[in-house]
Amino acid sequence: MRPAVLPDVATLRATIAAARAARPGLRVALVPTMGALHAGHLSLVDRAREAADVVVVSIFVNPTQFAAHEDLDTYPRTMEADLDALASRAVEWVFAPSAAEMYPTGFQTEVRVPRVATGLCATSRPHFFGGVALVVLKLLNAAMADVAVFGEKDWQQLQVIRRMVLDLNHPTQIVGAPLIRDPDGLAMSSRNAYLDATTRAAALALPRALQNAAQAVAAGARDVATLEADATRAIAAAGGRVDYVTICDEASLERSQAITTGARIFAAATFGSTRLIDNVGLLPGVAAG
Repeated sequence: MRPAVLPDVATLRATIAAARAARPGLRVALVPTMGALHAGHLSLVDRAREAADVVVVSIFVNPTQFAAHEDLDTYPRTMEADLDALASRAVEWVFAPSAAEMYPTGFQTEVRVPRVATGLCATSRPHFFGGVALVVLKLLNAAMADVAVFGEKDWQQLQVIRRMVLDLNHPTQIVGAPLIRDPDGLAMSSRNAYLDATTRAAALALPRALQNAAQAVAAGARDVATLEADATRAIAAAGGRVDYVTICDEASLERSQAITTGARIFAAATFGSTRLIDNVGLLPGVAAG
């Protein structure tokens, strides 16, 4: 059975309140998405199901995180297919608000998380994390779920949300779910639909370069600048227009001066007209050498 589609905040809140009244102790999980669902999104739903009794998935292409030159108008919208995919996971509810519902006339509030939302994707997309923080806070406030699940592919986004929730004493627990890759190694993303066969083959240089960095660290490499430069060259050689390749502490997102526990390599590059991001842990949970 397809999930029930809830079009506005009042209906979402009433539906969740009725479910909680009928089942005391009911745990609710929220999975925020922009639709165009793929197996990566469904893995978030599976993680949500582990943490809660019922799941609400939001589908909303959020205009505040797109700049004027970006792909808001052409971002894939596949609601019917999305509902079928969520039916396969027995999702109870889909929250699918309009832009007017989320941003009514006269809307002017902003949300900023300035330190974590610095560097990496924020350098070339300075508008992005303000828009993400705003819409996520609105979604968290609308659902007041026990947990909300976000993917680790968007690692910086996950840290921004965690910081915001901590700073604002929001009661919803934020859960990260592992990055999911296609069999060829490309991180799953709705924007992968833009890639033709030739461009997709070239784009495989992105995950390959990061995995090579991780293998080099496992073999003893410790020079941050060399690891970043090698990955940058490999991506560029495949035709990628590199936005950044940076090694950071995975919690603070401050650039690493040395390869220590928690170091993670992050990259963004454009292949054809499609901007892709990826990240790989370099030294998780072991002492630095």
